[in-house]
Amino acid sequence: QVQFVESGGGLVQPGESLRLSCVASGMVFSMYDMSWYRQAPGKQRELVAQILSAGTTIYADSVRDRFTISRDNAKNSVYLQMNSLKPEDTAVYCCHAHPGNYWGHGTQVTVSS
Repeated sequence: QVQFVESGGGLVQPGESLRLSCVASGMVFSMYDMSWYRQAPGKQRELVAQILSAGTTIYADSVRDRFTISRDNAKNSVYLQMNSLKPEDTAVYCCHAHPGNYWGHGTQVTVSS
């Protein structure tokens, strides 16, 4: 059974940083494309960043140059380093694995002064 444990969310002020972690189990982690999605209240879920099994990365325009996605296959983990956070980054952030369409439960990120 595939499971994810996400952590690292919290309340920060604009301009500060957070690092999200997602630890996977029940899967051959290195074979999956991993992504971070987010959903803000009243908005559709959106792709934030993706790292393919081969290591290629993709970013939403709104976070490019501020966020960095990385993975450690030895630790079955994917990370999202978020710098220069803005109030509009406030959302629940979830990790996702493809293939299989597996989702984590999410971690709340709130950016507010």
